[in-house]
Amino acid sequence: METISRAAVLKQFATDFSIDKVKVMATQKEVLVKVTASGICGRDLVIWKGGFRNLSTPLILGHENYGEMEGKPVGVLGNISCGQCEYCRKGEPNLCEKATLLGEGRMGGYADVIAVPRINVFNLPDREYKKYAAAVCPVATAIHASKLANVKQGSRVLVTGAGGGVGIHTLQLLRRSGAEVIAQTSEEKAKIVQRWADKVITSEQFAREAKGVDAVIELVGAPTLNESIRAVSKKGVVVVVGNVTGEPLTITRPALLVMRELEIIGSASYTPAEVLTAVNMIHEGTVEPVYREYSLEDINSAYRDLREKRVIGRAILVH
Repeated sequence: METISRAAVLKQFATDFSIDKVKVMATQKEVLVKVTASGICGRDLVIWKGGFRNLSTPLILGHENYGEMEGKPVGVLGNISCGQCEYCRKGEPNLCEKATLLGEGRMGGYADVIAVPRINVFNLPDREYKKYAAAVCPVATAIHASKLANVKQGSRVLVTGAGGGVGIHTLQLLRRSGAEVIAQTSEEKAKIVQRWADKVITSEQFAREAKGVDAVIELVGAPTLNESIRAVSKKGVVVVVGNVTGEPLTITRPALLVMRELEIIGSASYTPAEVLTAVNMIHEGTVEPVYREYSLEDINSAYRDLREKRVIGRAILVH
């Protein structure tokens, strides 16, 4: 199958996207999905900056895509796994040794139509595509990270970058799990974020007031990692989900790791089962999607607003 689609193409890193017509081709095991809404992930922003040295332009980004296939509402798993390596066989395709992510190894969903393996398409319970584009990836990410952090009823958990797309939905998930939630965010976002947190710490207060937590969901990376390490109690854990600047993660006081027996764990996105759990939570209203929408033509405005930290929650593209 073959069609022509409108797409936002990144022709050079750290420059504006251009809206072009592109050819979309589906192989025998693939299907065409009409994209209605796409989420803009923090990973996409790092790619836009040129933070992934293995990638080269031109690129059509976007691994969080929702729309229709054969007239039915569907979502698309952005991680195309091999299904055969040891991790896929163990039910951990997020660690697949041969994985390809939409928008990186192949065309992503900043387009009106995409071609994807049929096995990567899943049904949605309704046609409210915007809410899924806004919240499924963040909620699934939070589910996976909270498991790694061993979050339980009464756990004290700090979330850095809490006003962003993953952060604001992670707060909600943690509150639902019975954890005491401490949010770190900017002064500008603090009043909004406090709705979903037991305590809010601004960036300026971080060093003074963040301490005694059982776990940190580290969404920012290099700029906040060392303060997160300082905030964790003995036997605590820091789960590193993202590194928004792409800078090296440097530990300035390794003695804290030794003397407190701390763990630092990486969190590799999520599994398909966690995606379906997230879909059900959003459908049932357990989590409230928080987002700002932009048309595909306004993608450059969306990226400017994200870079300038003017977006509360997730930015999404509506096609």
